Amino acid sequence: MDEDTAAPVPPPVAPDGALGQFRLDGRRALVTGASSGLGRRFAQVLDAAGARVAVVARRAARLEDLAADLHDAVVVTADLADPSAPGAVLDAVVEGLGGVDVLVNNAGTLVVGPAEDDTTFRDVVELNLHAPYELTRGCARLALLAESPLSVVNITSILARVGARSIPQASYAASKGGLEQLTRELANQWARSSIRVNAIAPGWFRTEMTAETMIDDPKGFAYVERNTPMGRPGAEHELDGALLFLASDASSYVTGQVLVIDGGWTII
Repeated sequence: MDEDTAAPVPPPVAPDGALGQFRLDGRRALVTGASSGLGRRFAQVLDAAGARVAVVARRAARLEDLAADLHDAVVVTADLADPSAPGAVLDAVVEGLGGVDVLVNNAGTLVVGPAEDDTTFRDVVELNLHAPYELTRGCARLALLAESPLSVVNITSILARVGARSIPQASYAASKGGLEQLTRELANQWARSSIRVNAIAPGWFRTEMTAETMIDDPKGFAYVERNTPMGRPGAEHELDGALLFLASDASSYVTGQVLVIDGGWTII
């Protein structure tokens, strides 16, 4: 595309049709890390908004269970920590959906340990940063060839912005910080091609990674309560609005942004 050519301007929307901008009817969405927690919820929300969803994760049984509650979902079992997986996943999703209009890069892992321990650093970065890059790049190629819009929503973390305090996790913080900056860089590169790249940075929500050591642990829960201005962890549904906003036409003039949803954790 010519550097001086602007992306198409969306048609005007009457005030009484504003809520309709959040609908995803006819869109094709890919959600990684969909077998549990936030990823499962993201798939359900996109499906309820009208999208046909492809769900990706390692645990096939859980994906099949999720797909049974969705409308004509595509199930792809894969371990995105394997460098060869993103390409194979995208091939399977394109075969099942015909293309991708919304990509939610949610799959991730977390390892707690001192920075001196380097044994897992590369593995964490591979899943949390490299896999989203490869999936985003692949979806962008498809969108450019088809001259169709694409909305990418990366799931980063408050630890992309602030230190982890008393819970050492250098690999996780570094990978999520990289994903946040990658969000801005790719948004800039593709801004005139109707490809938008944004991110959501959750604070403390109950997931498999946080349940045992934080949210379900009395000391961990007290730590979250004490350090969050709103005095509690987030509820699963409190990410729904941000996801629908960034995935849909409601955010058609938004790119390269990170929505921090943390009950105020990062403001103090």
